Amino acid sequence: MKALTVVEAGRPPQLGIEDRPVPTPGPGEALLRVDACGFCHHDLLVMAGTLRRGVGPGVILGHETAGTVVAVGEGVTQFRAGDRVVSLLTAACGQCARCLAGLEHRCVAGAGIGHGRDGGFAEYVALPASALVAVPDSIPPEEAALLACPAGVALTGIEAAGVKSGDTVVVSGAGGGLGAHAAQLAAMAGAQVIAVTTSSEKTAQLETMGASVVIEAEDGLNIADVVMALTDDAGADAVIDTVGPPLWPATLRCLGQYGRLTLLGDVTGEPATLPLAEIIFRDLRIMGVSGVSRAALERTVNLAATGRLRPVVSQTLPLTAEGAAEAWRLVAERRPLGRVVLTPPLPAVPA
Repeated sequence: MKALTVVEAGRPPQLGIEDRPVPTPGPGEALLRVDACGFCHHDLLVMAGTLRRGVGPGVILGHETAGTVVAVGEGVTQFRAGDRVVSLLTAACGQCARCLAGLEHRCVAGAGIGHGRDGGFAEYVALPASALVAVPDSIPPEEAALLACPAGVALTGIEAAGVKSGDTVVVSGAGGGLGAHAAQLAAMAGAQVIAVTTSSEKTAQLETMGASVVIEAEDGLNIADVVMALTDDAGADAVIDTVGPPLWPATLRCLGQYGRLTLLGDVTGEPATLPLAEIIFRDLRIMGVSGVSRAALERTVNLAATGRLRPVVSQTLPLTAEGAAEAWRLVAERRPLGRVVLTPPLPAVPA
């Protein structure tokens, strides 16, 4: 099979396509023909050489995988050839205490897909059946690929923050994959959404996706001052932060008393200061969200299947060295609204 490889990490990276054996599904696994795979900022950081911890040597990247089952290993009864599926971000075992508690994204035995074990930037991938969720035929593959990350992660962040009708919610990085879905989901919950973006050309689209106000975060603009002005100094009820250090600590200062902040992303990896007294005396809650559980992914699939959630695909590109390099450039330049998706050519059915 053809698989995308990182020949040399860098900015930009040197990418290539190489032949690899089609994986054989082991006990409890399913072999998928990859139909589409989203290009996440995580992939950009690994390709750039910025993110190295836990990355398997020679690993095939890509954790936003939608595919069709072509074969199953011993013991798999919940899927059969021809079923369409989307994967979790972790190859969850389905048997450890965390999996049994519905925390599959923090499986004790699991490895990150496209990080610690091979992912979806290839024609085929073998994954545990316990890490797969069925997808109806009504959802196109390029949209299905986004249902775990970014959409499911965004839903998890919205739920962790307890967003409800009548809340004011700030979404940072609203033009990116996580932010575009978080803005939709917060609006769906009945919140007034204040979307923050550095790309003025995305403003009109964010408004159509449910943003009540769009703040174009130009250099020198303190977004907390704007949010306070918009809320008569009451502050926001919740912040969904998808970028981290570039807007910190202004994102924290957007919150009002008893405000909740969920951290979904860190685009630079730079250290950030934490004003402890401010957190204490404003009774704030700060939570990290790092993945999506099976139950949350199933809810996300249902939202997309019923038309309530629209996965935001910026564009699709072929899974070639050139296509992946273009995806890397677009994401590095923060061009896409939502996600760029890579689609492999339709391969021959493996023997």
